[in-house]
Amino acid sequence: MLTADMLLALLLGYLLGSIPFGLLLTRLAGKGDIRAVGSGNIGATNVLRTGSKGLAAATLMLDCLKATAAILLARALFLDGERFAAAGALIGHLYPVWLKFMGGKGVATLLGVLIALLPLAALVYAVLWLGLLVLVRISSVAGIAAAVSAPVSAALLGADALFPMLLGFALLVIWKHRSNLARLKAGTEPRIGRGLSGR
Repeated sequence: MLTADMLLALLLGYLLGSIPFGLLLTRLAGKGDIRAVGSGNIGATNVLRTGSKGLAAATLMLDCLKATAAILLARALFLDGERFAAAGALIGHLYPVWLKFMGGKGVATLLGVLIALLPLAALVYAVLWLGLLVLVRISSVAGIAAAVSAPVSAALLGADALFPMLLGFALLVIWKHRSNLARLKAGTEPRIGRGLSGR
């Protein structure tokens, strides 16, 4: 049964998760509307299309840490609110009401969830994500593989209570990458540094 604390944690997570840092940072830096650049996505990979590695890194970090912050705040303020804050943060990033529900693809935000809920899984996630970015230089491949690692890590680490939620999160991230998957199948998905695809 849902309690008031759970609903408040969900709302808190959604509000923090829906902050479009990629859009805000690029506007503040005078780069215009990131939604008119490249893939139109608000995530770090598309921010990198503006030519600013610093803005892309800041977007990635903030998209990650907003989920961590939501969970830590829920842990301090609400009873049994952690997982609801996690769900709210990811859904808020993917479907922010402020942007007509057209948000990012969730890779950095899911890492932020893991940092707060399952740190060892977060380490596996980050190593896999960054390792594949270096090796294959295709953002979508690295992001999808990292997302899939989340429920796998939960299962291997015995975090059975987190497994269903993380499996659902991974499926959401994969769903948001469906256009990337189509390009991968067609052999047209660009590599980082040569016409970046949006994260």
